[in-house]
Amino acid sequence: MDISKPYFNPEIETMERGELDALIEERVRYTVKYAAENSLFYRKWFEKHGIKPGDIKAHEDLQELPVISGKTIRENQPPEMKDFMFKSVGWEDVFTIHETSGTSGTPKSFFLTWEDWERYAEKYARIFRSQGFGPGDRVVICASYGMNVGANTMTLAARQLGMSIIPEGKCTFPLRIIEAYKPTGIVGSVFKLLNLAKRMKAEGLVPEESGINKLVVGGESFADESRNYLSEIWGCPVYNTYGSTEGTMCGECSEITGLHVPEDVVHLDVYDPHLKNFVPDGDCGRIVLSTLLPVGAKAGNLLLNYDTDDTTVVLTRKTCSCGRTHMKIMTPQREAETFWIEGTPFNRVDVERGVFQSGNMDYLTGEYEAFLYGGEDEGETILRVSMECENPDTCDRDLIKENFIRSFLKYKHPLSRAYEDDTFKILFNFTGPRGLELYKIKGRPKRLVDRR
Repeated sequence: MDISKPYFNPEIETMERGELDALIEERVRYTVKYAAENSLFYRKWFEKHGIKPGDIKAHEDLQELPVISGKTIRENQPPEMKDFMFKSVGWEDVFTIHETSGTSGTPKSFFLTWEDWERYAEKYARIFRSQGFGPGDRVVICASYGMNVGANTMTLAARQLGMSIIPEGKCTFPLRIIEAYKPTGIVGSVFKLLNLAKRMKAEGLVPEESGINKLVVGGESFADESRNYLSEIWGCPVYNTYGSTEGTMCGECSEITGLHVPEDVVHLDVYDPHLKNFVPDGDCGRIVLSTLLPVGAKAGNLLLNYDTDDTTVVLTRKTCSCGRTHMKIMTPQREAETFWIEGTPFNRVDVERGVFQSGNMDYLTGEYEAFLYGGEDEGETILRVSMECENPDTCDRDLIKENFIRSFLKYKHPLSRAYEDDTFKILFNFTGPRGLELYKIKGRPKRLVDRR
């Protein structure tokens, strides 16, 4: 790696679009062939659907393949099946075994070879480099080291960049870590990083003067308003990443205008809600992933046309100002966090945007939760939003309500009309520190819950 340039693998990251497309097509063909020869699931899957692997020669041909889901993976592993049907190497080639969180049922199992880890690490090394990280940086990782691949991937990537990793795992680490090792970056979630800044201030430490010059947020979508507030508190840029055990690993570069997709190793399509057709660039749709293997490579697991249950928009396939040619997508949102009222979708991020409006944060901590209820009258819906105040007695509740409602209804005209007609109501609840329901729940809290 040439540390004077902002690329980890310049040949790939800045590859001309025509050459990149040709590389993708080559890897589509090889990956489909590898799946047919090495995966019990895909061998039977191709036979069942009458698909000849040799007929899949281009990106568009993937549309001819059925879309699979997390449910498909769970149905093809123990206890549903005797064997792990998606495993595509012998046990002697499996380096590590991983599981997803299992929040929606039996955890999905994944098997990684050392080759897989090298590809995972390169994906994240590219992201770190695009954000300005390099030799001498010291980064605190506030992500769990375990069956999840994220923290381990970042640690391996750091080795290739000459970075030092402080593997804390959680943002509740002792503040002496910052004073003693003077880290230059932290990886964590928006709320963990806000709470860390709050702890520092309580101990007389100023986040802006701590030496932290970059923050990386991953694991969940967030509103630009919450990012801006976090950036203001820490006095440094905040970069977004999107990754998964399935191997996504997309990240923002220094331009902060969308997440680059490593197109040479991950193929990302955006489908319509019925998962039948691709949507045009610029339209929102479901993210469908396919693993791309370099010719001759092995993979412990691979996925073709995998529905992530997340949604996004392809922002551009043109060369970025940073020089990278790989396409950029909007921050993905989880389909499970999207709800419909009056034929209009809204997401947890829309609620978060209303909370973090300018002026609100003079009074709020940023912690919130929201619940949907059915009203007493037929067709009536109630959204109750609870927000944590620094001091409930001095909180300007009218200002916060006004800012929230204006932001939340801005681009949702049917909802706005329902609000005016009183068939959609927004109720507010303000609490003091640690007064929200989410503090009583173990694990990652759900900030938007449908109780209709």
